[in-house]
Amino acid sequence: MKSVFILLDSLFQLYLWVVITNAILSWLVAFNIINTSNQFVFRLIELSYNLTEPLLRRIRNVVPIIAGIDFSPVILILVLIFLRNLLFEFFAPSLF
Repeated sequence: MKSVFILLDSLFQLYLWVVITNAILSWLVAFNIINTSNQFVFRLIELSYNLTEPLLRRIRNVVPIIAGIDFSPVILILVLIFLRNLLFEFFAPSLF
């Protein structure tokens, strides 16, 4: 059971970093800092988009873009941190 807990914690952390990377990449593309015609950059953006967009789209359906600012990555990060804390709160004391 301890290994399942560690795996879930690692998956939460990894997905959290993917969301952060996706937000940063979208800013860099929006401000034309990185070139999306580069094949590696394009694949990286596409991968992060495909991994995060299903959850971000659900959040955007509830919380619209306000004044041109998309708050969905921030909300998703807060939800991931909350779920990770719940995981620690309910399962960690009995495992360690």
